[in-house]
Amino acid sequence: MRTPLSKIRNIGIMAHIDAGKTTTTERILFYAKKIHRMGEVNDGSATMDWMEQERERGITITDAATTCFWKDHQINIIDTPGHVDFTIEVERALRVLDGAVAVFCAVGGVEPQSETVWKQAEKYQVPRIAFVNKMDRVGADFEGALESMVEKLGARPICVNFPAGEGDEFSGIIDVVRGVFIKYDPESYGEVFEESEIPGTFREEFDRRRSELIEMVGEFDEAVIEAFLEDKSITPELLKAAIRRGVIERKILPVLAGSSLRNAGVQPLMDAIVDYLPAPTDIPSVEGLDPEKNKPTRRELKPEAPTSALAFKIATDKFVDKLIFLRVYSGHIDKKIGLLDPRTGKRERISRIFQMHSDRREQLEEAFAGDVVAVAGLRDVKTGDTLCDPHHPIVYEPMTFPEPVIFVAIEPKSAGDSKKLAESLARLEEEDPTFKVREDKETGQTVISGMGELHLEILVDRMIREFGVAADVGNPQVAFRETILESKKAEHTVDRSLGDSVQFASVELRCFPRERKEGFIFTDSFEDKLFPAEFRRAIEAGIRDTLESGPIAGYPLLDVGSELLSARWSEDSSTAMAFRVAAATAFTKALNLACPILLEPVMAVEVVVPENYFGEILNDLAIRSAHIENVGDRKNDKIIEATVPLAEMFGYSTALRNLSQGRATYTMQFSTYRRLPGQREKALLERIRGI
Repeated sequence: MRTPLSKIRNIGIMAHIDAGKTTTTERILFYAKKIHRMGEVNDGSATMDWMEQERERGITITDAATTCFWKDHQINIIDTPGHVDFTIEVERALRVLDGAVAVFCAVGGVEPQSETVWKQAEKYQVPRIAFVNKMDRVGADFEGALESMVEKLGARPICVNFPAGEGDEFSGIIDVVRGVFIKYDPESYGEVFEESEIPGTFREEFDRRRSELIEMVGEFDEAVIEAFLEDKSITPELLKAAIRRGVIERKILPVLAGSSLRNAGVQPLMDAIVDYLPAPTDIPSVEGLDPEKNKPTRRELKPEAPTSALAFKIATDKFVDKLIFLRVYSGHIDKKIGLLDPRTGKRERISRIFQMHSDRREQLEEAFAGDVVAVAGLRDVKTGDTLCDPHHPIVYEPMTFPEPVIFVAIEPKSAGDSKKLAESLARLEEEDPTFKVREDKETGQTVISGMGELHLEILVDRMIREFGVAADVGNPQVAFRETILESKKAEHTVDRSLGDSVQFASVELRCFPRERKEGFIFTDSFEDKLFPAEFRRAIEAGIRDTLESGPIAGYPLLDVGSELLSARWSEDSSTAMAFRVAAATAFTKALNLACPILLEPVMAVEVVVPENYFGEILNDLAIRSAHIENVGDRKNDKIIEATVPLAEMFGYSTALRNLSQGRATYTMQFSTYRRLPGQREKALLERIRGI
């Protein structure tokens, strides 16, 4: 029997690495009776970490989807990775989900990747609740975690429950909404718990936090403030309704506490998912573009509406070739109807529909608006494509993906492996939009690019295990970029004979620099209306042809713009190809005049180090050309926030371990591209040119 839309929750679990996302998900599935034994991340038995690489390393690498039921509600969950190298998995999950649970470590509070996933959730306006995990850990600081949410995330956290004690003294949960103390039975893995009066030692804190809760929700809920002013009873039902409204409107962040590993506080989190996070019916109808009329259009979340869905993930599958994960936004899908992909203009037909549980699946006959499912049979669909009713086309906003910052050369060990290598790389590139494959024109080598050393290591490992490819892999290299500092014009004319025909085209262009992260833009300022549109398209294509190879060392161009100023053509001898060549040459000329420079990727690094090793770690960062942004304190540790060139961070894990006797930790994520300093630029160019 189909669950009513109002009782469906499509949610993601997101956090910094090691905050406890997968452990929390494992407990949710156990208490919801989806699984009968709780697995653990540390021993490689967690249900949602199904890949061999995940179980070996104890980290989540790819999104894993599952469905469970709690209090007559269907909860569709996507467990996302916490490591920055796999941030694309979080991005595409948040693109299609209605709500999210942000998990924070009670010791670390808001950590670097917590900030990254928070920004991703903000980008897609996803309502959230927070779970402060690991309250049993030494150094746990619930209030500190709340403060870091305010300072680092700009959130408005409000406690719907809080821990009874911290660290070794953690004994249970105080429910602020219902006014009870919850103590969990460890012998039953937390399934059995007892509710009682709030202990006197926590009564004052309860009164304070309940007053704060009422005051905050009263800012936007008249029923709560009216009951307060008239001295009426503010019931749990009244508070829950107000909190739910605040979450859906993204005005507040309800915070809960617990310890997933110790099986405490997870059921209240499950209640909060049902009580506070939105159903598909709470989300506004989705806006897209009508490709035929080129104007905005909307789809209502109704089974009878024209069908539309977004493909947000592609996964290689040994049984059905590949699975396409879809969020159905309107109408329904089944194996009878054909769906249009507006990007390709082709009709696609689904052969099978699955409801996923990690790497296991349950076959469905159809899926409806509000569902998140995986399908087989689609051939030419890519991540971010819209699938829709051919008679009612719509295109949803596509996803954007970060550019790779690191690359390695890869070669097959034998001629027999060449074809298998090419096929496996094509499959992996189709799965992962942040993984790029290209051929080095000078050496003929195949070069693969990704988001970090671990990202490429995992992909190469998958290539060997899943596809049986034997290959030699080079050392990681930094993915440098090129850009320009000035605006310059250039012109080029193609006027040559090819056999019996003459090719003519003349183009005048301007190149100009853009701000970091603004990307490439083409503007057409040539106002002659007689100039054929076909030639205008060819000019833009010619310019784009040059973007993969800059004028200094052949690195891709970053953040440059181009403007078509004028063109000359002949009705008899001008062709699109001639204009493509003329534009590419003119743009290259302009780039050479525009003060081209080299850029290097710079990483945001956070080092957590015991105070007695602080000086040595700081000196080592200085040697690595680090720019120290901030130094803070956390309990007995120092927190160093710095930006460091990626080229200086290879092997840092080993160096940090040696300098701190294994007691310091660090996290790193891409920050920006910055101009390569003169001496290092000279050294790089000498190495490239073999001087």
